[in-house]
Amino acid sequence: MASPAWPRLAYSAALYTLSPLIGWRIWREQVSTHSRWQRLGIRLGQLPPAPRIWLHCASVGEARAARPLIEGLLKSYPGHSVVLTTMTASGAGQVKALIDEQSSHDQARLTHCFLPLDFPGATKRFVRRVQPELAILFETELWPNVIHACRQQDVPVALVNGRLSPRAFKRYQRLRPLMASTLADIRWLAAKSPADAERFKALGCRAETISLVGSLKFEMASQEKALREGERLLHEWGERAVWVAGSTREGEEALLLEAHSQLLRRYPEALLIVVPRHPQRFDDVANACLAAGWALSRRSQQQPVTAQTQVYLGDTLGELATLYAAGRVAFVGGSMVPLGGHNVLEPAALGRPVLSGPYIENFADVAEPLQAVGALTLVENPEALASALAHSFANPQLALQVGQAGREVIHRHTGALARTLEGLEALLPR
Repeated sequence: MASPAWPRLAYSAALYTLSPLIGWRIWREQVSTHSRWQRLGIRLGQLPPAPRIWLHCASVGEARAARPLIEGLLKSYPGHSVVLTTMTASGAGQVKALIDEQSSHDQARLTHCFLPLDFPGATKRFVRRVQPELAILFETELWPNVIHACRQQDVPVALVNGRLSPRAFKRYQRLRPLMASTLADIRWLAAKSPADAERFKALGCRAETISLVGSLKFEMASQEKALREGERLLHEWGERAVWVAGSTREGEEALLLEAHSQLLRRYPEALLIVVPRHPQRFDDVANACLAAGWALSRRSQQQPVTAQTQVYLGDTLGELATLYAAGRVAFVGGSMVPLGGHNVLEPAALGRPVLSGPYIENFADVAEPLQAVGALTLVENPEALASALAHSFANPQLALQVGQAGREVIHRHTGALARTLEGLEALLPR
């Protein structure tokens, strides 16, 4: 039975009402190589040849996590092209870096454009232009009009690596009629944990469409290139206490710099590499460091790291893994402020001890096995962070053992990619 139309119509009316605010935000989230008209499903650029599979990832973290799936799709469906979409400019940069690393043959089968805003007309134009044989949404990308446009044009929709944090679940519960009507059009939902599966059911997703496949985040691509470049940088900088704060968010850098100041009292040669999550904040973070009197070098400007450099700003796109590898300890941002954290598996896959703030609910399922073997330590404040860093630098052999334990956890939890590709095959036979 068809789901009621009124929740989606009410949602669309609210979107139109808020369109000036949404338009201002999207105006910032842009790159010079992509037309702003893409936000309305227009001027999508040169698409790869049909038949096409469409995969949507919200931003940079999701694009990185989806890399094994992208490569698996290219291998499993050699006659198909893949269209990748993101919502953010940083996500676009990550996808570009991924495409650049593919073989020339696979590069011709990959392209990127921005997902249009979830207005009914824009989403219809987008789906009609791309004409995908299969639409794949990553994690929690439940856009009602996008999914409805796919149903109207008989495009099967799958949600993979499906997750709903407790906070997101509470938010969606207030919109249950809209969520239930949207989830009714999902043909297959690959949940990454039993808790996520239960939350999707509670929002109205049919139990028979849900499979438990595990987390694709454990399916890490080869890190050898990043490790080689990171080790080269470490060697170039000499025997310094180098630590990396990746995917940092607004309000965190001041706390991290406070911890770094405390660390410098024990390790005067210590170097902090800061990699903000969003590129529009690069200049703001640089200016804040300079205003506070820190000796700063910026990677985007190819400024060298000298013996006097205290903070190195990783203000480039697609290099987070390399910069994680260039440190001896990694801190994962979005966790000292109540934002739910970011992917702690990325530095763990490089064999680095991982630190995080207490706000890590978005990645609790992948964090728990790392914590169990000591590969991940949660710190409450700058003092605790400085103490954990000093402990790691004072015990280098233990740090190596902890890092190796993290890599072994990731290896033990692989398998979600094979299960995901198997489930997608029911919607699009190979």
